[in-house]
Amino acid sequence: MKINSENLNINLRHLQVLQAIRTHGSFSRAAAELGVVPSALTETVRQLEEALGAPLFDRGQRPPAPTPLALSLLQDTAPLLAELDRAISRARAVAGLEAGFLAVGSAPSAITGLVGPALARFRAAHPGVRVRLRDDIAEHLAELVREGELDLAVAGRASVSSDITQTLLTRDRFGLACARTHRLAGRDAVNLADIAEGEVITLDHNTGTQQLLSAVPDLPPGLLESGLHADSTIAQLCMIRAGLGVGLLPHDAVALFGDPAIRFIPLGDLDLWRSLYLLEPVNRARSNVAEAFAAQLRRGVPRADAPPQTDIS
Repeated sequence: MKINSENLNINLRHLQVLQAIRTHGSFSRAAAELGVVPSALTETVRQLEEALGAPLFDRGQRPPAPTPLALSLLQDTAPLLAELDRAISRARAVAGLEAGFLAVGSAPSAITGLVGPALARFRAAHPGVRVRLRDDIAEHLAELVREGELDLAVAGRASVSSDITQTLLTRDRFGLACARTHRLAGRDAVNLADIAEGEVITLDHNTGTQQLLSAVPDLPPGLLESGLHADSTIAQLCMIRAGLGVGLLPHDAVALFGDPAIRFIPLGDLDLWRSLYLLEPVNRARSNVAEAFAAQLRRGVPRADAPPQTDIS
């Protein structure tokens, strides 16, 4: 937008003074409202009149009456000043965490135990802030953080990128997820050899869980590929609950629904852990809203060395 150079001598203070005089009906009351001495207010009016090239008040009347030029200028600038006042109020509300918007991403398995409780604490402290939660795999979430669609995300490790920082939050151990009616459900621990190869429900290769399992040396092929497949952890857990098969999953993934019909059983011969990271942009300043949520998130981080629970109920 091009600004006429002749208008540069007129600033917001001039317009606020004009509006105050109109509202309060006199120079002295307007000066008191604005917190200035009457002589300073009179000088501001003089500057505005000089910049416009015409008087704004008929000083022959008591109190001085606004001229038609002043009334026209008041009418034109009143909406601008009102919108500016609203904009400043909105900015103060956001700065004070009374308003604003937070876009969070999360791996589905991180919602129940970590992201969900953090959001609950955040909303209790800042109910005026709107929140959107997006669940997806780590690579997709990292891309959304990079593009500015998300303020931050919690997920497994994504591909290394100079645009994203990945800070370790917590980790949980893999185990066997099975229905409470499964033949292994009564065990306190199992070994890989106890699992029938054809009963493992595998996940999409793009998921962090499946990538971690695929990287395990000498893991029996039948535990990586079978006739049972799910695209997401949610679908996999639903299949496990229905008794279609079992899964090799991190503890917190099994705890996603807190479903008493599903058991988590530690694996005695598989020492595999899933790590969860806080994904944040490098080249974009973190908003005060995101800063406040990140603080709540860290408050709820469980100890990484805490022993996994067997019952997810």
